Amino acid sequence: MSRIAMPPRESAHAHPGKAALLRRTLRCHAAGVTIVTVPGPAGFTATSFCSVSLDPALISFCAATSTSAAKAVKRADRFAVHLLGSGHAGLADRFARSGVDRFAGLGPVLEHDGLPILSDVPAWLSARIVARYPAGDHVLIIGEVDAGGVRDNPPALIRHDGGYATTASLRA
Repeated sequence: MSRIAMPPRESAHAHPGKAALLRRTLRCHAAGVTIVTVPGPAGFTATSFCSVSLDPALISFCAATSTSAAKAVKRADRFAVHLLGSGHAGLADRFARSGVDRFAGLGPVLEHDGLPILSDVPAWLSARIVARYPAGDHVLIIGEVDAGGVRDNPPALIRHDGGYATTASLRA
């Protein structure tokens, strides 16, 4: 029986070069920009959103344990993920800032069972949290989808190479 040798586990703190390597490499990876909200209200910009399963319908995101929204995320039993379009870079910047009321002056913020839902985004999903996993300086949160809506389908807002970009369809 053959075994694959795995390198010993080491923390990024022991080797700060690994964190820099990860950050530099991920600048090459395009990621969709979302805003995650939880009751409170609290919210933050995230590029870690992804689909986990269709049956059951599960979605996930990661949240830094050091953010101003971390306590609200830890207390939450549900969350909403808002998918942003190409015209929402300012909204993404607002929810990425610390020390500000991210919801001030937004216009109507709807509530779905106490959960803040942003009204001016192309699409959203809400989910009940079914699992939380510590993951280094983040926590991975998985939720089962319970509601959602699609209002529009503009080009998506993405994060790439340290800035915002948008999608464009390639012709086959």
